[in-house]
Amino acid sequence: MQAVGARAARWLVLLAAFVCAACGLVYELELVALGSYLLGDSVTQASVVLSVMVFAMGIGSLLAKRFTTRPATSFALVESALALVGGFSVLALYSCFVWLGHYQWVLVGVATLLGVLIGAEIPLLMTLLQRIRRQDAGRAVADLFAADYVGALVGGLAFPFLLLPALGQAGGALVTGAVNAVAGAVVVLWLFREESSSRTRVLLWSLCGAVLLLLALAAGLTGFFERSARQALYGTPVRYTHQSRYQEVVLTGPGPGPGPDGTDDAAGRVPPPRGADGAGQGAPDPARSRSAAELRLYLGGRLAVCGADEPLRQAALVQPAMTGPRSRVLILGGGDGLAARQALLHPDVHRVTVVEVDPVVLGLARTDPVLSRLNGGSLADPRVRTVTADAFEWLRTAPATRRPYDVIVADLPDPALDQSRKLYTEEFYGLVTRMLAPGGRVVVHAGSVAEADYWQADAGLRAVGLRTVEYSIPSGPDDCGSPADWGLILAARSTPQLGLPADTPEPLGLDPAALRLAATLAGTRRPLRPPLPSTLLHPR
Repeated sequence: MQAVGARAARWLVLLAAFVCAACGLVYELELVALGSYLLGDSVTQASVVLSVMVFAMGIGSLLAKRFTTRPATSFALVESALALVGGFSVLALYSCFVWLGHYQWVLVGVATLLGVLIGAEIPLLMTLLQRIRRQDAGRAVADLFAADYVGALVGGLAFPFLLLPALGQAGGALVTGAVNAVAGAVVVLWLFREESSSRTRVLLWSLCGAVLLLLALAAGLTGFFERSARQALYGTPVRYTHQSRYQEVVLTGPGPGPGPDGTDDAAGRVPPPRGADGAGQGAPDPARSRSAAELRLYLGGRLAVCGADEPLRQAALVQPAMTGPRSRVLILGGGDGLAARQALLHPDVHRVTVVEVDPVVLGLARTDPVLSRLNGGSLADPRVRTVTADAFEWLRTAPATRRPYDVIVADLPDPALDQSRKLYTEEFYGLVTRMLAPGGRVVVHAGSVAEADYWQADAGLRAVGLRTVEYSIPSGPDDCGSPADWGLILAARSTPQLGLPADTPEPLGLDPAALRLAATLAGTRRPLRPPLPSTLLHPR
């Protein structure tokens, strides 16, 4: 330490505190993000992780008092352990979720262990600062916590804007662990090398090198691990995967079959868009039908499109709302192009606007041969306009003078997901109503009629002055892993009539009698006490 001077040594210790705080916050955010991604309830996951870690940090601080006699050695050991636990945390938790089927308690255990190790850092760093130069305790605490808080700021910003998009969750955790190991070993072991014997220093340096080697090996095998985990999780060949800004997009199922000329159209040829004259309604190629039926699109780890179910589901969602004026159609969500295809079956539809938040989904719907067959090349139709935007924000900022829409289709993520709750609130439905033409209809997919979320969505529509008709249809083949039913709500300013347009193309697997029965059955699930609508300030 004497070789660098007390002032430089002090700055190096504060730098170590800065780096360790940044790494610690990255670990916390990794656990919160992974828990939200796998389980969907971000509020609960954030509450569990942060509360457990803060509690464990207090325990770690108390335990660190026993090791302040050899603070440099203890700090190096703590940082090596923290680098291993934090660096491998994402891989370990994801493995438990995929192969063991258990996650929540493992998450609590990992958060506790990380919290204990992070909590031990501050007392040990404080002891090291005082060894460099004795000073007033209040000033030392102020300096140390200033470095700690600034490091937390840097770590908190680096995670969403740098680590996650560039390296992903697993890679980001491994790189953070490596930085943690270097901060503990290189800075402290070199700076306070006189504290330990030469043999102990060799062992500690060897430990640091072993930790870095393990992290590097894990980083090199991350691609293989992710492919194996996806194969185990989804059960079918994964043809496409991409981590967008909003979610992981995964497409599974067989690739495209041979085209009509006998050649393989895997290069991306899509069927011609359905024109206003209804062209393109010929009999489907059986090979293409098979590949489309086996297609699965997962968004954020959840099944969004099941090829075997989609024709019936999308017909049940869109066609009842197409009875009446339908020149202008607005689809909120629906970036897969499937709802747009149903709207374009009617030649008097002049404009379809699709508002989808994730451009990756829109690009996949246009370019993937199998998905574009399933959606009939709808996004390439000249009548379709796509907008990449959050549905809530787009509705809020849309000019009030814009021509209203005859039909509005809410084909949005499940209301049980935290990130989707604002799309099922009274405020959201108020914005939807503002864009609805006189005599227009709104149709909403709101989960299963057996769930409270469905009836809260119904209450939200009614709260903004719309009349509703509830109906549901069976979910279809068991291999899609769908809920027992798809709960749908048709709404208008006057009570809408549930049925199908007279010019609905056949076959859709639906008929008016089946829809009336579906509405009757859905009514039997209505709660005796009507729920209150969900709002932005009081999500339910």
